[in-house]
Amino acid sequence: MYVNDIGVESTKLYENILKLFNGKNYFVITTNVDDQFYKAGFDKERVFATQGSYRYIQCKNACHNKLYDASDLVKEMIKSTKDCKILTELVPKCPVCGGKMEVNLRIDANFVQDDNWYKQNRKYGEFLENSKNKNLVLLELGVGFNTPGIIRIPFEQMTYQNQNWNLIRINKDISDTFLDIENKSILFKDDINEIVNLLLK
Repeated sequence: MYVNDIGVESTKLYENILKLFNGKNYFVITTNVDDQFYKAGFDKERVFATQGSYRYIQCKNACHNKLYDASDLVKEMIKSTKDCKILTELVPKCPVCGGKMEVNLRIDANFVQDDNWYKQNRKYGEFLENSKNKNLVLLELGVGFNTPGIIRIPFEQMTYQNQNWNLIRINKDISDTFLDIENKSILFKDDINEIVNLLLK
């Protein structure tokens, strides 16, 4: 089991997904906010978490463009919780405006995209651009319709537009494609764990 740099264990599924990419050139775009790709040992420079992370907090009003690692704060909150309450002094305040802080999740227009967000966004774009004339597999794992415009729809469009690109979609709920890319797609309506384990064999 892999333990990341903050001592948090990853899940077996993400560890196995990482094994699929061993020795391969890859880039991850994810809407998950649980940091599992980082925890499993994926190269941080090759992961773009578009929707934020439970690990970080930001000014609720986005008065400045900075995120704060709240790992130690949350541990302290849990440790001091009594009757479902925490100490008032542990409630974080923005160090700039003095206002409320909240988790860095894309829930409204105040979502903070810090310098690292823009850097990883740029790297993702560069990866796609550099792969235009190469054979590329777009591996889509369990992407639904909460935010289809980030991964699901673009992956289909890119598969349709690029002659040497193919899509592998694993989604036990809705695996069908909207675009006519059947000859360039492998669609699994099965559990991700089962498929990943089979691929590793």
